[in-house]
Amino acid sequence: MCSVLDGYSRFIVHWEIREAVKESDVEIILQRAREKFPEARPRIISDNGLQVIVYDFKAFIRVAGMTYVCMSPYYPQSNGKIEPWHRTIKTTTIRPLSPESLEEARSAVRGFVQQYNDIHLHSAIGYVAPADMLNGHQQAIWDERDRRSEAAQERRRKSREEERRAA
Repeated sequence: MCSVLDGYSRFIVHWEIREAVKESDVEIILQRAREKFPEARPRIISDNGLQVIVYDFKAFIRVAGMTYVCMSPYYPQSNGKIEPWHRTIKTTTIRPLSPESLEEARSAVRGFVQQYNDIHLHSAIGYVAPADMLNGHQQAIWDERDRRSEAAQERRRKSREEERRAA
């Protein structure tokens, strides 16, 4: 599985499950992600897989207007946004379902990605869904939460006052 994650919003921009992932596969996956957001100029952070350390891949990154950072070997924490994503998808979807085919795995992951992007309230981005963060809706969501919290506090304050007067 190869995934492209927006670090700011935690939105899964694109993902693919393939039988093998070669350099050309990574380039195709990145190009498909770029087509979804053509104005973006992403910085690609990845492990030291052979697919991404070869000269042709680095040339592709330059030509596509992206930059590339290779994380430290044997130190997955330096890629601390995508690694938890892959751990989550494996533990919640792939392993429990034990798909018997590539298409079954893709179908399961497709459903999980949609739920993750559109519904999942992500703690690292203020408990909003990645799609809301990506689309700039987070402030309106936080403001509405604050308004509701203040209204609930006011209701509780009034209720306590009424109880004191009645006693």
